[in-house]
Amino acid sequence: MEKILDNNYYDLIISNSLIPDFSSGDNITWLNNDHSLLHVSKNDMQLCDLGLYPYYLYSSLFTLTSVVSTNPGNECSVQQSTDYRLFGQGIMVGVIDTGIDYQHPAFLNRDKTSRIISIWDQTIQDGEPPTGFSFGTEYTGPVINDALQYTNPLTVVPTTDDNGHGTAIASIIAGSYNEEQSFSGVVPNSNLIVVKLKEAKQNLKMIFCVPDDRLCYQESDIILGVRYLITVAQRFKRPLVICIALGSSQGSHDGRGALGTYLESIIRIPNIDVVVSAGNEGNSNRHYYGRNYAPPHTKDFQLNVSPVDRMFSMEIWPHVPGRLFVELAAPNGEQIPLITPTFDVCEQFNFKSSSSIVWINNMAFERGTGDQLILIRFVDPLPGIWYFHVQSTNDEPFSLHSWLPSGDLISDGTFFLLPDPDTTITAPGNTWHPLTATAYNQTNGNILDMSGRGYTRSGLVKPDLAAPGYEITCAVPGNGYGTLTGTGAAAAYITGACASVFEWTQGKGNFTYTTGEQINLMLMRSARRNPNFNYPNNIWGYGVVDVNTLLDRLSDDRPD
Repeated sequence: MEKILDNNYYDLIISNSLIPDFSSGDNITWLNNDHSLLHVSKNDMQLCDLGLYPYYLYSSLFTLTSVVSTNPGNECSVQQSTDYRLFGQGIMVGVIDTGIDYQHPAFLNRDKTSRIISIWDQTIQDGEPPTGFSFGTEYTGPVINDALQYTNPLTVVPTTDDNGHGTAIASIIAGSYNEEQSFSGVVPNSNLIVVKLKEAKQNLKMIFCVPDDRLCYQESDIILGVRYLITVAQRFKRPLVICIALGSSQGSHDGRGALGTYLESIIRIPNIDVVVSAGNEGNSNRHYYGRNYAPPHTKDFQLNVSPVDRMFSMEIWPHVPGRLFVELAAPNGEQIPLITPTFDVCEQFNFKSSSSIVWINNMAFERGTGDQLILIRFVDPLPGIWYFHVQSTNDEPFSLHSWLPSGDLISDGTFFLLPDPDTTITAPGNTWHPLTATAYNQTNGNILDMSGRGYTRSGLVKPDLAAPGYEITCAVPGNGYGTLTGTGAAAAYITGACASVFEWTQGKGNFTYTTGEQINLMLMRSARRNPNFNYPNNIWGYGVVDVNTLLDRLSDDRPD
């Protein structure tokens, strides 16, 4: 078995500069020009394996950022409304998600051939992986078209989408017109490249105290998926827009993770754009912000823990120059003493009066950012109100953010008592130049309460643009149609908008060698803005995406 698949190996993200020191046989998987995976065998895996060595990072865990419904609901179609008749001809759309129902009519041409260029299914290991990759199976367009001729295509191409999220996202972007359903994707003539992610390794879930039955994906697999999409699009020499409708509340929330830095590097390459969702943590009560600029320089806050959440983690990120001690108390009053910042110490605390176990890494120097990170992990925590006390080590003013996991990695019953809805955009939506999409309810014009809010922890303006995200009509596996709600749906909508602009610039020959960064700035400038709001702001970004206005301006600006 490949080590990248083997749960007896940790997949540690390292700088490529360290490969000569650690490379041995097949223990390295190349991710991109900056990072690789180091596969490390461990017989007795423990939570305190996190923090043992100074040279690596664990992948963050990502969750889906929309909810699929098979019920009709208040359906809203995203049919192309631009005056320029742009349907994505010649443009490739990349979707990294839960897979795709390739048999669905939403992805077929009129002659019943597929508009899917290729699928990399990371979960199937009995076929040939893509060139340059070591696991999964690639199904190319000709193979998919051959399978569609069979009574049971799955005997030839067995890839499926058991969740439905990936199928829904792909259809909003590029679904074929269906008159009976009054449905069409934004760019129904575009071609699709699809990556079906494998689920995160069990050992990674263990490290971050995520229950085995929770669906999540690991950062390194998403990075590999991005590289695959770029490889295919560049082979065909066609523009590519990548949609990432996934998010993570782990990390520094300022775009400095391994995935964020990779996306930041590719967005400046001509003919490549990236759209990411803002996440759905705006009203989840899973973010706390506190500060104390007057002596004594301490801060107290509380977390309610639900009885159903038997294991989870939380992160505390102080702002520079803050450097903090931390102590906490269980609902019954039993305390953990003050924990000081260290480099590589993980401390385990078994509570005497309950079955609660807490692990604390008070990292003076987090590997990816250089900031302080206090990582707290719970197993069998006593339900009720937990108390946290932080204190400046040097009696200096400080501020801090704390985040709980995203999506359904915990229940709604675990939350901060004085939450802050701001700074809740999930990674990689807090990266600088990829376009971050937030969602509004197109039936009443209001932002969705769940939509992640900016700004980033470093003060960067995010989100960038808003798009419809409430009960958007979509394809669902099994040749059906349903709805999709959340910022993932908005990201899909804006992905289609970016593909339309690429068609106008590249496909129609109006501009050449346009980068994704330039496309994003064009859309931000031409966004529809409410005169009652100041822009940019941390809820709507630069406004509502408006491709028609952009193309009108570009057409007017071109010399005759």
